[in-house]
Amino acid sequence: MSFENYPVTEKLVQPAVPQPQNKWRNYLIAGLVIALLGSWGYIIWLKSKTEQTFQQKELVITNTSSQRDQLQKELEDATRLYDMIKTSSANMMHSKDSTISKRDREIAEKRNRIQLLLSKVGATEQELAEAKGLIASLHTDIAGYKSQVETLKGEKLVLTQEKNTVIKERDKVQKDYDSVTTVIKEKEEVIDIATTLHASNFSILGIDETKSGKEKKTSTAKKVDKLRITFDIDENRVAQSGTKNIFVCITGPDGKPLAAEALGSGKFSTRNGEEKHYTQKIDINYTQGQRQPVTIDWKQNINFEKGDYKIEVYNNGFKIGEGISNLKKGWLFG
Repeated sequence: MSFENYPVTEKLVQPAVPQPQNKWRNYLIAGLVIALLGSWGYIIWLKSKTEQTFQQKELVITNTSSQRDQLQKELEDATRLYDMIKTSSANMMHSKDSTISKRDREIAEKRNRIQLLLSKVGATEQELAEAKGLIASLHTDIAGYKSQVETLKGEKLVLTQEKNTVIKERDKVQKDYDSVTTVIKEKEEVIDIATTLHASNFSILGIDETKSGKEKKTSTAKKVDKLRITFDIDENRVAQSGTKNIFVCITGPDGKPLAAEALGSGKFSTRNGEEKHYTQKIDINYTQGQRQPVTIDWKQNINFEKGDYKIEVYNNGFKIGEGISNLKKGWLFG
């Protein structure tokens, strides 16, 4: 068997030439992947940034809230101290003290402004800083208020002590004055009593007036037209010269006073406060240290009854003398 060698023609494999469409698609996919990865990265970064910002805001809010709470506490403490000072000094201070009233108004206005700032929702750092400054100023005002109150308390204490001293001195002067007044009054009473006049030598006569105008003494009651009373005012070296009031009181046999207002009768008070009827009042011009006779006639509109007639004489509220006269019944016809 014979073999023949034929030339072998090698079949060359040509490399695949990529299609242009596939190439651009790969580019596009790669670009999209890169863009997607970039977006995810941006989203992750943005989320991180947002969370950081949120945390910062939360921190600011927390700090702000904490600061506001602290300021509120300081305001309440200051207010409590201020109220305590006012309460403790309320009984000692005068509400109309102009300086204290002005301080009160200033402190009240500042407290209201601070409370307004702290009550504001979303208060800014600037507003909280203002509130903080006002609170510091408020503490200063309250300290000044306290110092002023203590000063006024001290001044009032001094004034009170001075007032008590003056009161004691006044009471002592008043006591001395009262003592002197009492002594003077007692001496005046002694002098007043010493100046009281005294009557003596009483004579009480029944007088019968005849048709001819002559007068006769009588003790027969039915014949008596009037009673003539005479007595002496004794000398008194204490009583000053001048007009002296003499009250003559006549009491009838029935125990009743003889008095008629139309005839000049009336009432007076004795030294023991007794109200007494007087029959007649006379004013005498007395001369100091001299004896002086007095005569009084009493004539009434009714007949005189038989019995004892008592005559009492008063001066200066004291009874200075008395006498009794008896009118008798007539022999024939009574």
